Amino acid sequence: MAKHPPVEAYDDLDSTNGEARRRAEAGESGPVWITAKRQTAGRGRRGRAWETGAGNLAASLLMTTDVPAAQAAQLSFVAALAAADLAEACLGPGAGRLKWPNDLLVHGRKAAGILVESGARSDGRLWLVVGIGVNLAKAPEGMIPAATAFAEHMASRPPAPLEALELLADAFERWRATWAEEGFALIARAWTERAHCLGSRCEARLPDRTLSGVAEGLDADGALKLRLDGGEVARITAGDVFFGEA
Repeated sequence: MAKHPPVEAYDDLDSTNGEARRRAEAGESGPVWITAKRQTAGRGRRGRAWETGAGNLAASLLMTTDVPAAQAAQLSFVAALAAADLAEACLGPGAGRLKWPNDLLVHGRKAAGILVESGARSDGRLWLVVGIGVNLAKAPEGMIPAATAFAEHMASRPPAPLEALELLADAFERWRATWAEEGFALIARAWTERAHCLGSRCEARLPDRTLSGVAEGLDADGALKLRLDGGEVARITAGDVFFGEA
């Protein structure tokens, strides 16, 4: 297995995704991991703020690919599996569960989030930024539903951010190689084995409507299959899914 891409570590950045995106738009191709002890303007999905407290991990991978954007988006599931591997390495087997589309849960509470961004390059290829934030030492306050941190479930101290990034980057490279060589089916199968609440009722809050039904699993492209009360199956490609949370 090839070693993961190099890591560049900083004390402060506005956003690791923002830094990686600026480099991509300037023509840099990577691959490189960018991490910072502190983010002054961290971002999550759909423009939400993402807090990076002291001792937590904020890292973004800048890379370039030849695959179409829709296929490249599957790397969010690769990142989710890597985050679950990190949780298991720190907390034990089965500690990390995955909630569609890309949240890591520990004991039912969010412990990590993922943001994938992409854009076209002048050479026709696609740049990708895979951002991962992990609550290692402390969970942000005021989140609904409540978040958690690895430290809350460990008898010893959680790993330092750079130590955690080494584990995460190695796991990401293993799953990325599987995705590149074997296709998305194996990624989807591994994700499903760690999925949170498949087969349970949930509410999918979409940009223009809210749907309720039973989460049945992933479609071939990573969309969530939601069995509605009328019996039809809706494909959820973007939005937030809630299983009994506020």
